Amino acid sequence: MFDLHRLRLLRELKHRGTLAAVATALSYAPSSVSQQLAQLEAEVGVPLLEPVGRRVRLTAQAEILVAHTEAVLERLERAEADIATSLTDLTGTLRVATFQTAALALIPTALGLLRAQHPRLRVHVRQMEPEGSLPALQARDFDLVVAEEYPGNPYPRSAVLEQEDLLDDPLHLALPAGVDVPEASGPTAALRCLADHPWVMEPEGTPARQWAMTMCRNAGFEPDVRFDTTDLLLHLRLVEQGHAAAFLPDLVWNGRPPTVALRQLPRGRRARRVVTVVRQGRSRHPAILACRDVLREAVRLGRPAPTR
Repeated sequence: MFDLHRLRLLRELKHRGTLAAVATALSYAPSSVSQQLAQLEAEVGVPLLEPVGRRVRLTAQAEILVAHTEAVLERLERAEADIATSLTDLTGTLRVATFQTAALALIPTALGLLRAQHPRLRVHVRQMEPEGSLPALQARDFDLVVAEEYPGNPYPRSAVLEQEDLLDDPLHLALPAGVDVPEASGPTAALRCLADHPWVMEPEGTPARQWAMTMCRNAGFEPDVRFDTTDLLLHLRLVEQGHAAAFLPDLVWNGRPPTVALRQLPRGRRARRVVTVVRQGRSRHPAILACRDVLREAVRLGRPAPTR
């Protein structure tokens, strides 16, 4: 029988890419990881790693082992969930990753509800964009991820992750202070009015940036992107002071009235989807169920004020 600990190291190498990354994540020495994988290779009796330049990659046989390891780990997570369900008091640690605006608008309320309901549950929260948090969830760095999907730009679905909708977060064109766009202008015409104005967007390569660029190009212009940041509060500040136009979601205002003039976007692209994501086998764990419940309650309690 193969050693499960060594199988997990092989799985970690698949998800993290390098022996050094595995060692860092698990607080091992790189030499220890190499030794453990060499012992696994001896157990299996076939090569599991092959050199590619200064790195290594998994052989076809190693990929087969990792697939079976994923199934074993999923079953163990189901067992952990069943044990936790049998207990009357929810304890342990729940590791959550979330993007910025959800962290500001939902997480504090959710944490308060969790503390009141399950005082012995320890919750760790890290702010991280979905392009980093979803792979980290798959690598078991987190137990639950709050992620966002922009219209027409869903993240690739992993067979080992389960997703549940949390809310639709309306998106709007935010007009820079001092810029006048006639109220009667339709969504596309309002966009075109800002064709010559500076813009703030999220960094290149992100789904938010791809969506925003598509919006502008569909309106017939290439935006002059002068400000580039994942910080949507900075987006808002730049709009408030007239430095840039932006696309802003309702969660930025955290239930308060908008501080800038807003216009609707063209049909079909007016909201981003906010979801919670967990690994397969983890969704029935009481801590996951409790976290999803309080996040839904936080949405209900802090519904953003209606915007134009």
